[in-house]
Amino acid sequence: MTRKNFENLVEDVLPHISEIFPWDLQDELESGKNILLLDVRCPMEYQAMHIENSINVPRGVLETACDYGYEHTVPELVEARNHMVVIICRSGKRSALATETMKALGYKDAVSLKTGLRGWNDSSYPLVNLRGEQLPFEKTDQHFVEKISPEQLGPGN
Repeated sequence: MTRKNFENLVEDVLPHISEIFPWDLQDELESGKNILLLDVRCPMEYQAMHIENSINVPRGVLETACDYGYEHTVPELVEARNHMVVIICRSGKRSALATETMKALGYKDAVSLKTGLRGWNDSSYPLVNLRGEQLPFEKTDQHFVEKISPEQLGPGN
């Protein structure tokens, strides 16, 4: 069996999930539709900036957060099974994987934010900090610059 990498895993799920572009999500939010915004990034990323009114459930505990009876259960998330749930990450890749998981767990209208927070930010939609204060675009834009060290590139790169 050929070893897959992260990109391969994401490519495998994309044909099986629904995605929404940032501007379409903004339209849905402005229309007042009942939408749960689920940010699956790690807490440190969420604390730095996120979409207002989103909740943070890292991918590592997603399955147990989606059902009652677990230490990580998030009742708001469990009860959203029949509502639109937009899953959010930095680029739309982790959210794609999380969307497939949520579909398997019975979420009827789980969709991934295509292009993630990077695309949301590029579309000039606001991001907030933990106090709910809107962050300046210069700060949010700088946050999305790739920061890969030589060690992270691997041998021969």
